[in-house]
Parts: sequence; C-alpha cells; structure tokens
Amino acid sequence: MSSMYTAVCSHAIFPLHERLKGHDSVAVRQRLEVSQWWPREAIEADRVARLRRFLVDAGNRVPYYRELFARSGFQPEGVQSLADLAKLPLLGKPEIRAHADRIKAEGHGPLQRYNTGGSSGEPLIFYIGKDRVTHDVAAKWRATRWWGVDIGDPEMVVWGSPIELGAQDRVRRFRDKLLRTQLLPAFEMSDTKVDGFIAAIRQQRPRMLFGYPSALTHIARHSQKRGIAMNDLGIQVAFVTSERLYDDQRATIGSVFGCGVANGYGGRDAGFIAHECPSGGMHVTAEDIIVETIGQDGQPVPEGQPGEIVTTHLATRDFPFIRYRTGDVAVLSKATCACGRGLPLIQELQGRTTDFVLAADGTVMHGLALIYILRDLPGVQSFKIVQETLLHTVVQLVVDERFVRAQSADIVLAFKRRLGDAVQVDLQFVERIAAEKSGKFRYVVSRVTGQPPAAGV
Repeated sequence: MSSMYTAVCSHAIFPLHERLKGHDSVAVRQRLEVSQWWPREAIEADRVARLRRFLVDAGNRVPYYRELFARSGFQPEGVQSLADLAKLPLLGKPEIRAHADRIKAEGHGPLQRYNTGGSSGEPLIFYIGKDRVTHDVAAKWRATRWWGVDIGDPEMVVWGSPIELGAQDRVRRFRDKLLRTQLLPAFEMSDTKVDGFIAAIRQQRPRMLFGYPSALTHIARHSQKRGIAMNDLGIQVAFVTSERLYDDQRATIGSVFGCGVANGYGGRDAGFIAHECPSGGMHVTAEDIIVETIGQDGQPVPEGQPGEIVTTHLATRDFPFIRYRTGDVAVLSKATCACGRGLPLIQELQGRTTDFVLAADGTVMHGLALIYILRDLPGVQSFKIVQETLLHTVVQLVVDERFVRAQSADIVLAFKRRLGDAVQVDLQFVERIAAEKSGKFRYVVSRVTGQPPAAGV
C-alpha cells in the first residue's frame, strides 16, 4: 500500500511541479488510464484520427514535410488507416542530421536539444518539445501504476546518462528528495561502489528500482556474493530499460530483490514505446506511438514476423518523428493480453545489447561510459568499441568532413582516463561498421573474461 506521503506527492506536489513546467502530465495520464481499457478497434479509430491531424499539422508547419508531401503528392487529409503511413518514406538518422533545422515546426514552442548513441551506435542530435515530454512522463507514470507504484513512492534509479547525472543541481536534488527518488550513477561498478549501492538500497527501501538490466543484475549478483539479503525490502517492481532484457537477468533480479521485473522499451529519440504489465504483456503506448515493423526491403512485415521497428510519435508536433527507423528488431503480436487492456502488444524484442567493460585496475563499468565520449563529437557518423584485452581497446570510427583529426588525441586520452593509462587505445577509421553475424549491431564488445556476463549475446 502506498503511504499518505505518496498520495500527497501524486495528487498535489507532482501536479504542481508539472504545471510550473508547463506540462499537462496529470490530465494525459488520466486519459491514458481510461483509453487503455478500450477495445482495440476503438483505440485504432482514435489513432487514425490523431494521425491524420498530426500529419496535416506537419504538412502545414514543418518545412521538411511540407516539401516532402508536395513532392510525393501525399495528401494528409485523406489518411483513412494506419497503413497509409507506408506511402511516406522512412526517416533515419542521416535524414535528421541533414535536415534538423527544417524538421523544426514553424512557430514551435521551447525545444530541448538531445543526443543519443541509439541502438545503431550512430550519434544523433535532435529536439524535443514540451508535448513530447508531457506524454513520456504520463506513459511511464501509467505503467508504474500497473505495478502499484505511484509518484512519491521511494525509487532508486541506476542510470548512466550524463543528461540526468549532469542535471543534479540544487533544485533537481531538492525535487528528487521531495519525490523520494535517488539516482545511483551506473558508469562505475567497482566492488566498493556496488557495496555503497546495496547499502543505499537497503536504507531507502524503495518500492521500485529503475535502470539498466545489466546494472541491476550486477548489483543483485554482488549482493549474493556478499551474502546480503535484498528480498525483504518491500520492492514491488524493477523496471528495466535501455538494453535487451535476457531471461537469466530477469530471473536473477526478480529472485534477489523479491519483486516483479517489468521490461520497458523505448529511447530518448523514439519515446516510451512499450511497457510490460504484471500479466506479462508488452503493451505499446498506442495512444501516442504508432509502431510498424519493416523488412530489409523497407516494406511492412505482418504481425508475427520479425522486422525493424519504425515509429511515428503523435506528440512530436514541434519536431516530428514520422516513420522513424529505430534500428531495433521486434515481433509484433496479434494476441490480446490477459490483463484485458486493448493496447497492442510486442511479442518479442530481439535488438538491443550493451556490455560492461573492465578498466585495467579491474573496475567494472558500464559500456555507456565509453559511448558518451564519442556520440556527440562533430563528424562522427558511427562507431564501435572493441575491448580486445584488458590492456588493448580498438575504436572503429566512421567520420565525415566535419571530423577534425586533432580530436583523435582527445579521444585516446578520454578512453585512457576511464580504462587506465597503460591501456593501448587504437583508433581505426573505416568506411563502414559491420554488423555481427547474427545481423545485430553491438557498439560495445568486450572480450575480457571476468566481467559480468551479457547473457544471450
């Protein structure tokens, strides 16, 4: 049961916080909690109507789409089904990089600049408006309430993004303390650091853990090694995201922390695409996000067959994402979840993985600690990091004319700061980054033994 303090946070403090930021998250979450129970046909009809309005607006206000629609003869007013989206070209990272300013809507509101390495390892700079942020907050909020966790319940976030970690100023710290959210940096996972994480989790007794499955698995296994019980804290759920969740990770996290494990799929670029409910269904945030799957020929594939996920986010009017290629592979399902929600389902996610790496002194750190060195550098088109041995790491780079070769020394130095001065860091400038034999792309690969295993990879 949630406490009286949680009720005050959920019904008063957080709504006030959102209003002051100009976000309508409370009303959006309330609408989502109604629409999730609609039959699939009603959800589909509502999506088509919203899609049509969204595309009409893009054609009127967004230079990139105004020209694209005119050039292709596409009439957004005539959209009658979700299948009509297939008449439009796909939007990839190269198109966004080349046309970012023209994708901004005329008369747009405040836009936040973001960057991401994405599952393809290709750095991308893009923009997010208030409407998108509002809907992301509401979607996550709805999903946590499926598991009996509300705003204001104690939460531990094991995360590594410099966007969050760099935002821990006085105001942010005060807000997190008020809402009982504690952030644990996932970059460095040394024994000493993880001992501290375990102590912090035991002290806070959170109702929810949120973070990378690899990081939560590492904490769980470390607590087992130390002989410290973690299943007596009242944790309701561990929400994992940003990486593929493997069966052994789910089992370890659930067993050690004594809680349910919920998969969350999405990205900073594509939005919160799907969340898992207690009945095991991976529900698409269908009210906001239209998910297609396509084959290697770029054509839609039917439900039940694997294909690359392509998303259209209906809450991105100020910087539209229309038929955006995520680079991830999934299987969509025709089934209906036992929970009774009418939201469409993802049957299987096949696409994402991020490894740990080891520093020369044995420190375990998340692969993202190295990714963030590269992903926002001008001229870096894509990359792959291969830790060959404890003392040898290879960095493959695909660059364009904006890349300044003098940056090479800075890259090497940054890697050495994380991995150790004795580590040899070789930069290889290549024409393209090859996929794995499986067809998946792994942008961090460690061949060093003794690290936390990345199951199934």
